[in-house]
Amino acid sequence: MRALESFSDEDFRQTVMRALRLLAVVTVVAAPLLWWKLGWQSAVLLVVGAAISGSGLFEWLRLMTAVMERMDGGGKARPMGMVLVGFFLRLGLTVVLLYVSLKALNGSVYALAGGLALGVFALTVEGLKLLKAWTV
Repeated sequence: MRALESFSDEDFRQTVMRALRLLAVVTVVAAPLLWWKLGWQSAVLLVVGAAISGSGLFEWLRLMTAVMERMDGGGKARPMGMVLVGFFLRLGLTVVLLYVSLKALNGSVYALAGGLALGVFALTVEGLKLLKAWTV
């Protein structure tokens, strides 16, 4: 059993990266199934939702890394302005991508919602695996 105090920035980064990998694998498996069952528009909506979710996880990783660098005080921290600009640009791009994909594709909105939820699912799975590893 590892102590919670030994949880490092690298552990956090590895957890998010594993969640991104899991998100990609589930998307690659689910998209053809949706294509077969509901059509290509729904499969594309799933991929769009998963891409938005994955970019959100990656942006969260960047933001938390910059905050942790500032809190640690060691080394040269990245300027927070650029990280925040990137965060808000991604947020704006997400809104545009959601609007365009919903207007242009006549697929299932549930496929888009499922793609968006895949990020939460992947992060939850990785968090539970991490919790199990730290408590056993």
